Amino acid sequence: MYVLYPLIMKTKYTSIIDIAKQLNISKSTVSRALTGHPNVHAQTRKAVLDLAQQMDYQRNSLALGLTRHHTNTIGVLVPEFMSTYFPSVILGAQEVFQAAGYQVVICHNNESYDMEVANVKLLLSYRVDGIIASHTKETRNFDHFRLVQRHGIPLVFFNRVSEELNVPNVVVDDYSAALEAVEHLIKTGRRRIAHLAGPDSLINSRLRRQGYLDALKKHKIPIDPGLMLSYDLTIEKVRIYMKHFLELPAPPDALFAINDPTAIAAMEVVKEKGWSIPEDIAIVGFSNDFSAQLVFPRLTTVSQPTLDIGRESARLLLQELQSGAKPDYTNRKAPCVQLKTKLIIRDSSVRKPVVKKKGKK
Repeated sequence: MYVLYPLIMKTKYTSIIDIAKQLNISKSTVSRALTGHPNVHAQTRKAVLDLAQQMDYQRNSLALGLTRHHTNTIGVLVPEFMSTYFPSVILGAQEVFQAAGYQVVICHNNESYDMEVANVKLLLSYRVDGIIASHTKETRNFDHFRLVQRHGIPLVFFNRVSEELNVPNVVVDDYSAALEAVEHLIKTGRRRIAHLAGPDSLINSRLRRQGYLDALKKHKIPIDPGLMLSYDLTIEKVRIYMKHFLELPAPPDALFAINDPTAIAAMEVVKEKGWSIPEDIAIVGFSNDFSAQLVFPRLTTVSQPTLDIGRESARLLLQELQSGAKPDYTNRKAPCVQLKTKLIIRDSSVRKPVVKKKGKK
């Protein structure tokens, strides 16, 4: 089940008290009947179940979980829904959690540190059994996640992981994937390769930038600082910086973008200027969002196994829960699962071969 927060709904729900009043029996009798307790007469149980169905009674799983010291609920914290990356990760995680009998509470933080802090506190107030998270671009203080640890609640990071917290995490090899993507551009004859990087607060952004730089060094291509810009992951900044690149005296002949939304926004700027892709400039993204196959030309990109990232994050968290012990990595390194990426070569980076017309004899 998905629950999107923050969302407040004031609705009158049928309670055990309502059913008890209608049947003129005690709350405890209704409770026992609903939970299948053997010390309830069959006729009474049927009456309770029939009325509960008529009154659309929904069991309060949170209250029941509190009495049992667990809620069978997992919190998922994601920074944004602008791309298909995070929804796909959530689908993979939910698949595993649901099979294990857990519900999922999804908190969207809109790339806001303050909202992330508030949502962590919200999940703690709901007594979730565990949390998987990818932090926002604004997050530099991780005290709210340390609070989760102090409560003894298992925590797993994915994609945007924290270097400060020794907790299980699931990532891809961002460095090697970026190096391969830039080498692909070099092999197609590109030499002035620009890079639109994400903010330094994100470790995956720093790793992809390093992969870009090392690919240039490996092939002895001079590094031009003017072709490398970090930005705040807003489309407005992509347009500004891409226009800047194209107006340089020696503009780039290729672009490696931090992600697919960045690459696609850059493609629009290129088209508006009247340039051709990939003839005038090649473009490569990162993630293989669904939209990468819908744009023209289709986008070359690094494919991340998003469903598997979600599944592995869920499995790591379930391992913590099933161990029954409070997570403690004081004297050992927390497990890290690193999944493989794949470079998907499409039309945005490869020039079509020139076909020479045969002359008349």
